[in-house]
Order: sequence, then C-alpha cells, then structure tokens
Amino acid sequence: MSERFPPIDARAARRRFSRAAESYSGATRLETEVGARLLERLDYMKLAPRRILDAGSGPAREARALGARYRGAQIVALDFALPLLPRRGVLDRWLGRGVLPLCADFARLPLADASVELVWCNLALHWANDPLAVFREFERVLSPEGLLLFSTLGPDTLKELRAAAGSSRVHAFIDMHDLGDMLVAAGLSAPVMDMELITIDYRAGEQLLDDLRASGQTNARADRRRGLSGRRFLEEFRRTPLRATFEVVYGHAWKRPPADQTVKTVRVFKRIP
Repeated sequence: MSERFPPIDARAARRRFSRAAESYSGATRLETEVGARLLERLDYMKLAPRRILDAGSGPAREARALGARYRGAQIVALDFALPLLPRRGVLDRWLGRGVLPLCADFARLPLADASVELVWCNLALHWANDPLAVFREFERVLSPEGLLLFSTLGPDTLKELRAAAGSSRVHAFIDMHDLGDMLVAAGLSAPVMDMELITIDYRAGEQLLDDLRASGQTNARADRRRGLSGRRFLEEFRRTPLRATFEVVYGHAWKRPPADQTVKTVRVFKRIP
C-alpha cells in the first residue's frame, strides 16, 4: 500500500467488527440501501448461478433476496469477523440449503478454482489492503462467464469528518478508475464502473460517530494515533448538525470463458497450507 493509501490494521478491524456484532445491523443503513441498489443491477444481468459467494458478507443482509432471485443456489457468506456471520439451522446443515457461513479473508479464499458463478461484494472491498489481490482471488474462484458485482467507497466518502478530524483519522479510499484498471489487471473482462454520492443527514455529528462505533467501522489505519489527542475536535463536532457524504462506487466484470471449453467443478473448498 502506498503512502497515499496507508495500510489498514486488519487485526484491529477484525476486533472492532467482532465487538460490534450485536449492534451492527441497526447501524448500517448505508449498507442496506446500497445493497438494495446493487440487487437492482442484477435485473440487467443474464445469470443462473448454482453457487454465490457473498464476500465480506457480515450478517449476509442480501442473502434472502439473492436466494429468492436464484432459486436453489447455495450462498457462501464469507467474512473475516466470525461473530458477524449468520448462523445456520440444523435442517439447513443436513439438507445443504440456505446460507453457508465461512470465516476467512477474501484476499485468500478457501474455495476451489471455478467454483462459483456469482461473486457479490457489497461495501466491503475498501477494507482490503490490496484490492488487486482480492480481484485476482475473485477471478480465480469464478467459473467461466461468471460475474463479479461489487460496491465500495470512493475518495469523497466522509469528507466532512476528514475536514473536522484531520485526514489521518479517516480511511483513504481508492478512485473508481484505479479500481477499473485493477479489474483488468486481475484478468477480468468487460469491466463497468460508475459512482454516485449518497448523503445522510444527522441531527448532530455524534450520531454519525455512534453509527461508526456500533457498526465496527471506526479508524483502523495502521498509522492511526493512539491515545486521546482527537477529543478536542469532538466537542464541537458532536453537537453540530451534519450532512455526511458517501461516494459509492459500483463495478462489475466477467470471467473470461476459455477458448475451447467450459470448465466445470464440484469442489467447493480448497485446502490452505
């Protein structure tokens, strides 16, 4: 990661998401809204997946909608914070239905090559230190003509908080054009990128901070300041009404089909040494 994009402390991020498991769903209205908009994009995709990977799933908010859209498809919900993952019922385990929770890093997927037809990734990619490595893993596990559909956050996200708190207290986000280049570098084809700005009004800045804490999405930059040096700016920020900006980036790309054959596999998991 370059100086422009300081690395994220993955252990700290995992701890915070894990601690926020009980309050996460009630504090992620942006993720819920963007997930609904991402689902609408599937209306224009010709796809009949047998297996779907929900990468960076959290509690797998969109699993029910994906299951209803693609009847009979198995959904693998993957997240690096175990307490966030959905729990499976006994009947689902015996019959192999529903959502299969899997705790792992999406930059090192414990899945076999060409084992899924759709990779879904809603507002999780910006937690990866190396998005290109993640895209390469997505390309590897996608079957020929499989689809990657994702959303993430762009550079203007939380610009109000960045102006008030200082740039070192807010994550840096990658521009959508750079992400598009990474899709091509990862071997995916026909990438499409676009962006929109979503704003959320808060009666006071403290409500935004509460949402970030309750969802586990506080500053996890590796170069973050330890200690209480940021409290001075908070006194005024907490009391001030705030319109928070989120730059939401959408992208999709396809797995290139092989020149002379279609690869099929029944393996789902691979062994990690």
